[in-house]
Amino acid sequence: MKTRMIRAVALSALAAAAVIAAPLTAANAQDFKGPVRIVVPFAPGGTSDILARMIGPKLSDAIKTSVVIENKPGAAGNLGAEAVAKAKPDGHTLLLMDVGNLSTAPSLFPDLNFNIQKDLAPVGMVMFGPYVLAVHPSVGVSTPKELIAYAKANPGKLAVANSGVGAVNHITAIQIAKGLGIEWKNVPYKGGAAASRAVISGESNTIINGTTATLPFVVNKQLVGIAVSGDERLPTAKDLPTFKEAGLAAGDAGTWQGLLTTGGSPAPVVKKLNEELKKILAQPDVQAKIAEQGGVVKAGSPEDFAKWLDTSIKTWGGVIKENGLKPDAS
Repeated sequence: MKTRMIRAVALSALAAAAVIAAPLTAANAQDFKGPVRIVVPFAPGGTSDILARMIGPKLSDAIKTSVVIENKPGAAGNLGAEAVAKAKPDGHTLLLMDVGNLSTAPSLFPDLNFNIQKDLAPVGMVMFGPYVLAVHPSVGVSTPKELIAYAKANPGKLAVANSGVGAVNHITAIQIAKGLGIEWKNVPYKGGAAASRAVISGESNTIINGTTATLPFVVNKQLVGIAVSGDERLPTAKDLPTFKEAGLAAGDAGTWQGLLTTGGSPAPVVKKLNEELKKILAQPDVQAKIAEQGGVVKAGSPEDFAKWLDTSIKTWGGVIKENGLKPDAS
């Protein structure tokens, strides 16, 4: 009897130890033990911010913990990206941004304090949104032909707002100007929303920016739409020609939004985040909201995202080198 009691106590102790140790096993590593933070490296109101605030509450419900959105603008997204790269590698700090900016950073900013491909772990792509080229109504043009004629007649008078030095929309503006043989000023802001507000207020007068953050102002007549990037016209703005139709360079440029976490985070956590992200992006209300603002959902695996990022870094690196672009290029 005494031997059986000793065995029972021992088995109970082992079972208790197993329960205590369970959260540390690989099978349970996807459990979230505290708040999750989504860092948006741009000011509120831009495409990344809109998406983060749409995804955040749904992700919170899915992983059963609070999800906080933190805007950390600066250096074309590099400031916020660095904060995530240097965070604790537990998958609780996320980065949602235009990952095209990450693609240009290694070539434009060789002194970055983090390695994009090592210190950040792709979770999943979120969406692609074409760029819209628009102007303030005071410019007095409404077609690509009129805009080009105005730019040639008024060198340097058009001030093109962008989301930061080295951002893809900054480089796109340089490509377009070079292709057309025109001169316009590039003016950096802390994110696409700030750039849009600057043009609406008349501080700048031209913008090339993601449709999610900018198209609503065109629809509301606060800005005059000129053209959109991408292969096809937007269903919600069919009167706007594509860059290709308008004879503008960089027709395939746009805002690629993706979700990443800190490099070295446990694979089960990254997998869990990817699974929940894909479920969220498959929801009809999310797809409708993104489509309404000119975007297309681009869900996928972390591996596919990593391959896309590697290729994009090489592609944009070539464009930057070919054009001799520097961080202070105008």
